Amino acid sequence: MATHARTKRHTEPEREHSHEEHATPHSNPRPRHRAALALAGCASGNQAEGGAGDGGDKGTITLGFLPSWTDGLSTAYLLEDQLGKLGYTVKMQTLTEAGPLYAGLAQGDVDIYPSAWPELTHKSYMDTYGDAIEDLGSYYDDAKLTIAVPSYVDIDSIDQLQANAARFDGKIYGIEPGAGLTKQTQETMLPGYGLDGDYELVTSSTAAMLTELDNAIAAQKDIAVTLWRPFWANDAYDVKDLADPQGLMGDPEKLHFLGTAGFAEKYPDAAELIAGIQLDDAQYGSLEDLVVNEYGEGREAEAVDAWLEQNPDAFSTQRD
Repeated sequence: MATHARTKRHTEPEREHSHEEHATPHSNPRPRHRAALALAGCASGNQAEGGAGDGGDKGTITLGFLPSWTDGLSTAYLLEDQLGKLGYTVKMQTLTEAGPLYAGLAQGDVDIYPSAWPELTHKSYMDTYGDAIEDLGSYYDDAKLTIAVPSYVDIDSIDQLQANAARFDGKIYGIEPGAGLTKQTQETMLPGYGLDGDYELVTSSTAAMLTELDNAIAAQKDIAVTLWRPFWANDAYDVKDLADPQGLMGDPEKLHFLGTAGFAEKYPDAAELIAGIQLDDAQYGSLEDLVVNEYGEGREAEAVDAWLEQNPDAFSTQRD
């Protein structure tokens, strides 16, 4: 079950995660995305909080991320620490959807997206904005999208859902409407398995999905949800991934650091540090757990300090 820290993290005013999105990225013109970035974002930074790099004279680097997507949350605070130690002032820009984040990155309003899924899950955004975005390297090699159920549910494969629609009230609970996970589920998985006539994909937010999952498990009821790996909820809840025999949730992909075009030329030492970050399952899992659960909201910098102390040689370019 989720701890109080987990509950707090996922019931914060949903700035909207977007590992799933919403309308297709092509339906919103770029000027509107720019407005969304300005209105939906909430900025903070180590210059305001006295974190690492306070008063850095190399310039300011803006990190853009969605707080409810805890892969980006965790790596954003890791980068804040590391870039601060290089002498940069780091500004943290939170957003509510992936579309505005990709637009802001392409327009230069954001310098780095710390944990992007550009190969498959967010490919449509890269098709739209990729010419103005620079790949700074991948840090994790086995990310994937899943459909999950509680472990006590006696089905093991997505292709068993059709015959059991009544047990699930014809619903699969998803996350943000604009997330890549939402698009993959709605447009590929449901029709591919012939479920689009039997199931509704219920979208709202990551927090709302986790609340539904938590309530269902407490009552020992059947429920199906959209999840992804790596994500702390897979360990916090007693769930299992359903087999995907047709591969319609997509192949495993890498998680990348993306920069606005020209980032490496403008900040070569920062780009070199970022390119050296490679995390295995244990390293990533411990980082996310410390940031999201053990320390929680408002103590992310302390969580990163603790992680660096526990993992003094996690990656080749690490700054102590």
